[in-house]
Parts: sequence; structure tokens; C-alpha cells
Amino acid sequence: MKNLIVTLSLILCTSYGFAQNKNVQTEEKTTVRTIKDSDGEKKIVKKEETKEIQNIEFEKDAKNTLNKEMKQTPVEVTSTTEVSVDGVTRSIDVDRSAYYELNGKKYEVAVNKSGYNLKNTSGENLGILRKTSNNNYIYVEKNKVSVGYFDQEGNLILETYDPKNDVLIVNKYIMVK
Repeated sequence: MKNLIVTLSLILCTSYGFAQNKNVQTEEKTTVRTIKDSDGEKKIVKKEETKEIQNIEFEKDAKNTLNKEMKQTPVEVTSTTEVSVDGVTRSIDVDRSAYYELNGKKYEVAVNKSGYNLKNTSGENLGILRKTSNNNYIYVEKNKVSVGYFDQEGNLILETYDPKNDVLIVNKYIMVK
């Protein structure tokens, strides 16, 4: 008897979960980029998944009718991005890989295994960007360490402390569109 009650309750609970009416649309976009540099050939696989979920509701509760008007309900959109560099996969909120410009010179921010590299136009690595726990970045170059972030336009802002003059130097890398 106990087994029968447990089985019936399990069936009722699982059938309730399947009875939810939702429109679900999923779109996946995979980009594969191969980069050849002095270190060899690197393969970067970027997988973006966008999922749209909309609850189905009807306008009026008209009984005994076959065709019912569907009510417009909000659509919940979730987007995830995974980047795989040299076999190491990590999830990224926003991909910041792009070209930037500072003082008339062009730079590239390129994704790597654990963050980003800042490169010049000839492909030489100038420094690395690593994400911190509060969504800022630490930028490490040969002899300096800076704190960076991306503004609302997508520009890279690097702030460096100059101990000789006791000032904060702010460099704004403008995103090239």
C-alpha cells in the first residue's frame, strides 16, 4: 500500500512538470578561428547559445472552443558564451575580443586560456588582462600593473598609478567599430 501511494504521488508530480506550456527557441552559433603566430597555430572555438522562453497563455477562458487567442507574454532571453582555447573551455559573460585605438595606434584584445592578451598590429603581446571577482580587470605589462574595466560603449579603460608624480594615469582604448 505504501509503495502504491509513493508511486502515484511520483507520477502526479512528474506529470505536472510536463504539463507546463512554453514556447522555447534555441539558437546556437559556433565560430572557429585559427591563429598562426610565433608560438605556433592556435584554434579558438567560440560557442554562443541564445535561448528564448515564452509562457503560453490564452486571452479569454472560452470553454468548448477549439481556436483560442494567444495572449502576448514576456519573453525571457538567456545567452551564454563558451570559448575554447587550446582545449581549455571557459564561460564568458561578454566577449571583449576586438580592435581598439589609443593615440592613433591600433591594438587588439584577443582571448586566451585564462583571460585576454593585448597585442599591437604586428601581433606582438604587450600585456595580459585577467578578470577579477568584481568584474574589473588586472592588466600586467612588463614593468607596470594597471586596473582596467570596459565602459558602456565597450571601450577599455586602464588606470595606472605613477608613484613618482603621485598621480593616476587613465588611458582610454576606444573600440574600433
